[in-house]
Amino acid sequence: CHDRAVLYEYVGKRIVDLQHTEVPDAYRGRGIAKHLAKAALDFVVEEDLKAHLTCWYIQKYVKENPLPQYLERLQP
Repeated sequence: CHDRAVLYEYVGKRIVDLQHTEVPDAYRGRGIAKHLAKAALDFVVEEDLKAHLTCWYIQKYVKENPLPQYLERLQP
């Protein structure tokens, strides 16, 4: 049982892989994953990093929020 939320891992000096958004069962359905996705992408922007989007939820978040500052930092 996880009691913390997990989201990304550094895979290079300036590259993060946004791998998996996981929220503990007790906190699901409260919009926490959405806040995590936004915070992670804002972190990527603020730190001028590049990001791989392995996580399907973050892929969905970017499709729903296609901000230029997010899109320009995505790696295939």
